[in-house]
Amino acid sequence: MRVSLKAIPGVDTVDVSLEKGLATVKMKPGNMTTLKQLNEAIARNGFTMKGSTAIVAGTVVTTNGKTAVQVSGSNDVLNLVPESSSVVDGASFTGKSIVVEGMIPETSKGKVPDTIHYRSITEGK
Repeated sequence: MRVSLKAIPGVDTVDVSLEKGLATVKMKPGNMTTLKQLNEAIARNGFTMKGSTAIVAGTVVTTNGKTAVQVSGSNDVLNLVPESSSVVDGASFTGKSIVVEGMIPETSKGKVPDTIHYRSITEGK
């Protein structure tokens, strides 16, 4: 697993704990890695991408009437879903660069995640 993930351009470090069933992947700044690439590397090793804590930088866009983040460096678009009602509305950042922290939920086998349940959004620099 570690070797497969580390071979993806843009991956900085990989720490795998088979005991915990957890892989921690840190990306290099400015990487162009997609969720599909990560998902495929995990699947090649016989595993499934589970819910993942993530920090994502990008630009807030509206796609099909939904507020989303266009991930910097890739064509990935993740729908922004607030984790709670006390979190700022992502739509207020439309067109702006942001950093969003949250959880990318597990998807069915072979499907690439398209949502991030966020707990915070801050305007990028």
